[in-house]
Amino acid sequence: MEGLHACAYKDQPLGRPHLCPVENVGNITADTLQQFRAAHFTADRMVVAGAGIEHEKLLELADKYFGHLTVPPATNADATGNVIPGSEASLYTGGECHQPTGATIDGLTRIAVAFELSGGWNELEGDLVPACVLQVLLGGGSSFSAGGPGKGMYSRLYREVLNRYYWVEAAEAFTSFHSESGLLGIKGACPGVKSLDLTRLFCEHMAKLAMFPVTDEELDRAKNMLKCNVLTQLESRLVLFEDIGRQILTYGKREGIGRTCERIDAVTKDDIMNIAKKALNKPPSISAVGEQQDLANVPTFDEVNGWFRGS
Repeated sequence: MEGLHACAYKDQPLGRPHLCPVENVGNITADTLQQFRAAHFTADRMVVAGAGIEHEKLLELADKYFGHLTVPPATNADATGNVIPGSEASLYTGGECHQPTGATIDGLTRIAVAFELSGGWNELEGDLVPACVLQVLLGGGSSFSAGGPGKGMYSRLYREVLNRYYWVEAAEAFTSFHSESGLLGIKGACPGVKSLDLTRLFCEHMAKLAMFPVTDEELDRAKNMLKCNVLTQLESRLVLFEDIGRQILTYGKREGIGRTCERIDAVTKDDIMNIAKKALNKPPSISAVGEQQDLANVPTFDEVNGWFRGS
């Protein structure tokens, strides 16, 4: 996924690696860490959330341990005047990224194809829930599954890819949302010689969403599964207080679970098709990881883009 973001947001903050490159590790000093902490760990960027605790007690603890923090002047620069990394907006570019590895145990090539969901958390809010329903509708996973309720065995990628093509080891839809942009795509794995076929399958399934309405049965199943996943997760207090904190940081408020379920139920077949159409209007991003000789079988950006542009 790091490679996918690197090509989707080339030379942009969202395209930077999560882990420090080996060649830069030696440049990190105690001062570097202190400056990073001072720039990012500020009162205006912090939410203290709790579950299973009285509100007044939480306020008391928050004041005791964080009451000394101040709100710095509104700026995207740190105390030394340098622009805080990541404070600039990232622009989607699309592109390709191939990461060769040494010989692998399983001999598989891993491929991801994605498109932009423009607007990010706030502007995307109207499309956020439909995008999540779309992801569940595509579903997918590994070629081996113990099955059972809630495993998504009737999702589209299981029925039409994993159960149909013996050589597909994995195929799974994903979304990745950020403050100003997001990604919708499919990732999977196969023997290197089948890389072209797997990439084409992923693109065909993305295109089908924009060309043909999903069935009522598929849509109802996806909505029910999404509600089930959300409700099951929120049974855990660890997930509950994290959800509170994330929503407050993102939207400045927390939406009740009843309202969330209403928004899931309100998703229509037209919503699914419209999201797919908007995503496919953007250039694709293709990431592949595998042995050097196998990466030659992965189609190029121009090839994949041509499939969608009719060239």
